Amino acid sequence: MLDTVALTLAVAVPAQADPSRHGQYGRATLTGFASLPAQTYVPGSEPSGSLLGTAPSNGITPPFPGQPVQGFSGIVRNHDGTFYALSDNGYGAKANSSDFLLRVHHIKPSFRDGTIKVRGGFNLTDPYGKVPFPLTRPDRTLTGADFDVESIVRTSDGTYWIGDEFGPFLLHFSAGGKLLEAPIALPGVQAPENPYLNGGTPNLGGSKGFEGMARSVDGRTLYPLLEGTVTGDPAGTLRINEFDLRRRAYTGQRWAYQLDSPSNAIGDFIAIDKRRFLVIERDGNQGDAAAFKKIFEVTLSNHGVKKTLVADLLDIANPRHIGGFGDTFRFPFQTIEDVVILDDRTLGVLDDNNYPFSNGRTAGVADNNEFITIRLTRDLDADRRVYS
Repeated sequence: MLDTVALTLAVAVPAQADPSRHGQYGRATLTGFASLPAQTYVPGSEPSGSLLGTAPSNGITPPFPGQPVQGFSGIVRNHDGTFYALSDNGYGAKANSSDFLLRVHHIKPSFRDGTIKVRGGFNLTDPYGKVPFPLTRPDRTLTGADFDVESIVRTSDGTYWIGDEFGPFLLHFSAGGKLLEAPIALPGVQAPENPYLNGGTPNLGGSKGFEGMARSVDGRTLYPLLEGTVTGDPAGTLRINEFDLRRRAYTGQRWAYQLDSPSNAIGDFIAIDKRRFLVIERDGNQGDAAAFKKIFEVTLSNHGVKKTLVADLLDIANPRHIGGFGDTFRFPFQTIEDVVILDDRTLGVLDDNNYPFSNGRTAGVADNNEFITIRLTRDLDADRRVYS
């Protein structure tokens, strides 16, 4: 756990000037590419998308014949070549996602043939009645109208902590996806979707809760990162809070991550070591219009937050023309929401394809779920526990 100073808000300092455009980590190189077709559904699952109307989007007409395997917004590594990937809340809003079942997918990318296989997964449920407010379904299977799940970590006991954007809440699930505790609210912060708002005024934007969430390398602490700026905070600052897993309580320590532009957003937040983290920061554009999709190293201290560029996802070297792409590979998606450390110099990065709405790879065509690996020009010097 980081050394704490009670009830402080340490604000990010500007990133230091780098000796080259790519900074001290150099220009990343593409080492792997795999893709899951957009129109991939959970076998034998219920139809979905009934609240989207019947107008086609990127050539796909709702409703859909099953539950889409889409919207990867968090990832957990299994160390056997497979991963657990968390789907987000469905179709982008509470009002249109009540028939989207929240789910964690078991996936295996093959960088040899460029495919991603779905080996199964589990739905998120509340069979023990831990949620004290009404849910969408009587069987207590959780949907995108109940929570907007965006970040996931696994702890040493095999259970999962998931960050929600509607509350924002922390959610604790068993290894099989059963909710184990009542949702844990963030004191003093409420989004418009918060069920306890009771006509009050929210101080966080809609679905701007816990987009990223790191687990400390010793497994004792969570660091959930908001996607939106809390009312009254400086423009473009996002709160990083500290949560003690043993006490099941926020410590009162927090930091402020400074976006390069207030219009940017973050996509993921993971630990490198005790004090350093990786964050994805991106603009809201896609395709040729995409201009800012970067991974930063973030160092937290009692003096502030330091940002260092690690990789520009719009300027990745591709000398081997992996995936059939040219010398420069771009990851031009509107939402890039997953990063995982595979070894001390290699990162895995995945998009959230916002099925069927995003078309960053090809105009007019719904984006696939893509999984890339990139190699840095120098080591992260990461704590080995984050990748071994």
